[in-house]
Parts: sequence; C-alpha cells; structure tokens
Amino acid sequence: MILLNLTFPLKINTKYSTLITASDGTLLHAFLSPDDKWRMYVELKEITPTLRKAIITKEDKYFYYHFGVNPIAIIRALYNNVTKGRRTSGASTITMQVVRMLYPNERTYWNKLSEIGKATQLEIFYSKEEILQMYLNLVPYGSNIEGIKSASYLYFQKSPDRLSLAEVTTLAIIPNRPTSLQLGTKNPLIVQERNKWLERFRKEKAFENQAINDATKEPLQVSRHEAPKLVPHLALRLKKQYPDEPTIRTYIKQPIQAKVEQIVGNYANRVRAMNIHNAAVLVINNETMQVESYVGSADFYNKTDGGQVDGIQAIRSPGSALKPVLYATAFDKGLITPKNIINDVPTNFSGFEPENFDKKFNGKVTVEFALANSLNIPAVKVVRDLGKKELIEVLKKANFQTVKKQEKDLGLSIVLGGCGVTLEEMTQLYAVFANHGKWEKARLKREAKESRSVSPLVSPESCFLITQILSQIKRPDLPNNFDYTYRLPKIAWKTGTSFGKRDAWSIGYNKKYTIGVWVGNFSGEGVPELSGAEIATPLLFQIFNSIDYNSNNEWFQQPKNVVSRQVCAESGDLPNEYCPNKILDYSIRNVSHTHKCAHIKQFFVNYAETISYCTQCLPMDGNYKGKNYMNYAPELISFYELKHILYERIPPHNLACTRVFGTVNNLPVITNPNEGSEYYINAKDPQQMQLACQAANDVKEVYWYLNDKLLRKAKANQPVFFVPTAGKLRISCTDDKGRSSTISVTIKSE
Repeated sequence: MILLNLTFPLKINTKYSTLITASDGTLLHAFLSPDDKWRMYVELKEITPTLRKAIITKEDKYFYYHFGVNPIAIIRALYNNVTKGRRTSGASTITMQVVRMLYPNERTYWNKLSEIGKATQLEIFYSKEEILQMYLNLVPYGSNIEGIKSASYLYFQKSPDRLSLAEVTTLAIIPNRPTSLQLGTKNPLIVQERNKWLERFRKEKAFENQAINDATKEPLQVSRHEAPKLVPHLALRLKKQYPDEPTIRTYIKQPIQAKVEQIVGNYANRVRAMNIHNAAVLVINNETMQVESYVGSADFYNKTDGGQVDGIQAIRSPGSALKPVLYATAFDKGLITPKNIINDVPTNFSGFEPENFDKKFNGKVTVEFALANSLNIPAVKVVRDLGKKELIEVLKKANFQTVKKQEKDLGLSIVLGGCGVTLEEMTQLYAVFANHGKWEKARLKREAKESRSVSPLVSPESCFLITQILSQIKRPDLPNNFDYTYRLPKIAWKTGTSFGKRDAWSIGYNKKYTIGVWVGNFSGEGVPELSGAEIATPLLFQIFNSIDYNSNNEWFQQPKNVVSRQVCAESGDLPNEYCPNKILDYSIRNVSHTHKCAHIKQFFVNYAETISYCTQCLPMDGNYKGKNYMNYAPELISFYELKHILYERIPPHNLACTRVFGTVNNLPVITNPNEGSEYYINAKDPQQMQLACQAANDVKEVYWYLNDKLLRKAKANQPVFFVPTAGKLRISCTDDKGRSSTISVTIKSE
C-alpha cells in the first residue's frame, strides 16, 4: 500500500468557501470558493447522529464495516449490468463516491478499478468520520452548490447541526437527482421522494416511528437564499489575512453588531445634510479585549461615499485624541499633578505657534482643566518638558504603526494630530485606561489555542487620574443638545478634531467596554460643522446607551498609591509660608514631584513702593519694608500686557545699586525671531523684522544688540523693529538686571 501511495499519491487540495462566524457560531459572512463554488466546510461537530444515520442508511449502510469497497455490492451490480444490459443498482460506497468527487472521470471499468484503489488508500490514511466529512463537504446539490453545509444555509438558512429529520432526508436525496429534484422549484416532488425514503428508514428501523411520522408531516417551503453578507469590512479583512482557513471564528456578538450598525446608519443619514457622509465604530470588551462590534462604514454598499473603505483601518489625523496618554505619561514621570498650573498663553516653540480650538487663551489653568478642555498650548508644553521621544516610545509600544514609520519626522505637534493613526489603534489605546495601564492588541479572531500578550504602558495610578478628569461632565466637548445629555452614560471620554475639520473622534470607556467613534468623509473633505464634541460624541453616547445603559459594573477604584495632598491653589505645588489658599490634589506616592511653591516672592521696597532693593543696597537708615509680589513667569506677563490685564509690577531696582545681577533665573526669553531660523528678504525692497521678548516682573527696560552692537533700548515686552541685511545675525537681549539671552539667525536676500 505504501508503494501504491507513492505510485498513485492522494492529492486532496479542496478549496472551500471562506466562512466568517460570530461568537456563538452564527454564520455572519460567506465567500465563494476560489473556483466560484458554494463549498462550505462542515466540521465534525456539525455532523449530528441524525445526519450521520440518514446518510449512511441511504448511501452505504455497511460504511463502518468495509474497507472502502463493498465486494458483495460490486458483484451484484456487475451481474445486473451484464445480465440486464443496463445499470440497475450502484456499488459505490461513500468512500468511492468521495474518490469520484475528488477525481471526476468518465465512468469506465478501468476508472472504476482506479476508484477502488484510491478508496482503499483513503481508508488507510483517514478515519471513517473524516471520510464521511469529506463526503458531506463535496456532495453536489446542483448549480454551484456543493456540500451539505452549503445547501443547509442556502436553502434552510441554518447550520447542519440544526436540521430536522425531514430536512436531513431532503438533503440526502437531492445529490442523486440534483436537476429533477431542484429545491425551490420542485418542492412537491421532493416531498414525495423524501417521504418514500422516510418509510424506508422506518423499515430499516433507523429512527423512531414517531420521529418519522412527524417528519412526513413537515411541510417543505424553501427556496434558494443569498449567503449572509454581514460585517463586510471585518469579513474582507480576515479573509485576506487568513486566505486558507475555511472557517474564521470572530468574537462579534450579533445582537450588539446589529444595534451598532443600525445606530451608525441612522446617524449617518441625519448628518448627511451637513455634507458628512461616513462613520466607523469599534467596540472592545475591556476584560477580554475581544472585538464585539466592527462597523467600518455607515453603508458598505454605498460606493458614492466610499462605503467599502474600512474606517477602522484607515489612517487619519487624531486631532487632540492623544492628549490623555501624554498626560498619563507625564504623571508617571512625576512632572505634573492634576492641580499643577500651566500658562495657556501665546507661545512660540521655535517657530511653532499653536492655537486653541476656539482661538482664545485662558491664562493660568490647571492640568486637569487643560485636559478636560483640550487646550493645545498646555499640551505642547507638556510634550516639550516630557520630551517628544518619550511620547513616541509610548505610542510605539502601543503598536501605532504609522508613528513608527514617521518617527523621525514627528515634532511637538504630534499631540495635536500631527501624526497618522487608525481607529483601531486609538480604541486599543483608550482600553489601556480601563485595564489599569496594560496594553493588549484587540482580538478579532478566535484561535484554537488562546494566548494573550499583555504589556504595561502606563501605571494604574495615572490611569485613575486620567479617568477622573475624562469622566467630568462640565466640559466643552459635551454636546450642546439636551437629547444627548439627558441620558448621559457613565463613561470617561475624550474627543478630537483634526486640522481642517476632516476627522471627528470620540472615544470612551467604562469598566466593560471601550468604544471608538470616527465621523467624517473618506474623501478627506473638511466640513465646517465637523467636530468631535458636536458630531462624534452624540454617536458615542447613543451606542453606550444602547449596549450598556445603566450598567451594573462598578466604577474604577482609587489605587492605594494615589494619595491626596495639600497644594497651593496658585501653582499646584507644595505650599510654603506665603501660600494662603490651599486645596487638595491627587498625587502618586513616591513618583509625583515635590516642588515647593514659588508663586510669591518677597522684595524689599521703600515705603512709597517705588524702588526695590537687594541685600547689597538696602538703605542704612532702615527706610524700607518687605512686601510680597506675585512671581509671574515672563510669558504670563507678556500675556497680561497684551490683554491689558492689570497686575502689580515689582518696583524698578535701586539705580544706585552697583551689584550686577548675573543670575540665570528669569532670563529674558527672545520670542521673535526663532533660534537657528533662516529668513529671506527682498534685496530691492527689504522689509522690517520684529524683535520681541518676554521679561520677568522685576524688569522695566531691555536692551537689544545686533552682532554685539546696541540697537536700542525699549520697554520690557515692547516689540522693536529694524531692517536686516543679508548674512549671519547674532541677536542679544539684556534686561535692566544684567540678565541676557542670545540667539543666531541667517538672513538671505532674494
């Protein structure tokens, strides 16, 4: 037999239809086989005792007793064929029929001998159950339908393991006469033939009499149906990823999928009047990281609006949606705590001058206010202080593929949407906050051997702080519509709107689910009305309310290493003796900074408060006093000057003082031009260049120098203009305390 197998090897390379199933085994989507057949792979567990007994009783009742060939049947058939001159009875066993379906040839005596040999080979290398499985997978049902599973779904719209005795018998008799017994058109004739075989089963005592009686009375009202085409984006993705797997099992929960699809479709119809045509939604179970709903677009079959684009995999700009992971990383590095103050004022980051969404500045704000209100300038400052590399490394650990590719080109704007992300990456990222800082890839496909790879991304403590901030309901990204706030789900969420209003994001989570929502146009067309708050968040709320409304899941608990401490309300730092207003702030034990507050500074001044003194020039007669002044940062003073906000200035220093203030603290900051930049001027009509700086509260005047030559004296924070000439230019700014800053630029003529 080994020699036979080497000489005539069995070549079984049957290509099956690809089937996508839901978490409960329900068929979601079916694809034709590569040769355009409906050939659905039936699994052993789907072969019920009823199905097995009916097929074997009808086709080969000695199936379990022969070795692929039934000699008695062959002799009987040969005798009848010779004596009667025609074929009156068959001799093919189920095994031989499998061979014939695998290797279709003209019916000759020589080919029959070949079938016998291959049938024997099959019996040696495969079990009886596997051979029966092959038969059920290949048996023809007319047209392009092969296999009992295909017929079961296309005619009865159910899996083989749910077929009744009457339905099993119906499918058992069709293969012998697939043309004359065509389901849907010859149903009355099929019922007659079915009942004849049911009576034969009664004589063979294959089934109970009552079961046969019930089966003969069962009506047959079937016609051919279309194969299911649900969850098309996920189905296409998995088929491409696993082309050789006949059955791909997902974690999709059909009731949830149906709800989300309906909500997304209805919502897309509502916003279409605003020229917004598409949306995508991903629902992840936080505990298992299983994807329970996958909606790649509002309507897969809408070719006009690019419905076949998978919005879950599409690379888009995240807008502000990356800010939570930035602040979480900064919390873990001990740089900030929620009540720390950041100045939301115009800031030049070496030529990059970000603005807030509303084009306004808020002055002094807390970290939690900055995140809850999605302020851009504070976020960029945190990136600068943290280091953009730190943020990029976190995103790389979270498997942001485009960030990995763009790493060298990314700057501070990364936190404002200056990178490419997908909805899948973003939803996985937010699931980290629900899973106590642990990142895990979303699970689309059920594997035979389940294995999970989990890696820490941020700490449980920073996750708690982020959740506390993102679950606040007094925030600007709450939709301005009573319908959406009346049934506000208990979630933490963050929005994002990309530059040009091309992408609207809203991603939220509670203990059970993380849901990512993207709304926009696959064409990339921007829409003035598009925003994460007003367009994406209502859809997020609807979905949460639909699949997890009034959830009994408890909220997130405070980790033991998150502790409360008193801080100064003016700075968020630990209070000193000059801090009258104290508030409570969260901090991470042994991680958060322990900076002492310096928002107030004591100066010696005369009683008229017109002159300030240092310890070197205090009046000998004691005609002075100590007074506390707000220690404003130069950038905040510039903002106050710009907005004409009153503040108490420190009196100018004693002119008679001979001490030189060479301290490195509170140096004037040159904000224009930018260090290392190149500027082009028109040689025939050169334009003026502006010089600007930010100076400390104790500075009254500054001195500008070009290539170490004095240009002019000016008031602190007063712009100065000059006409540059081509070449290298060294620009210095010195305040009236002797503190100096210098930059270099290059001027080129055109």
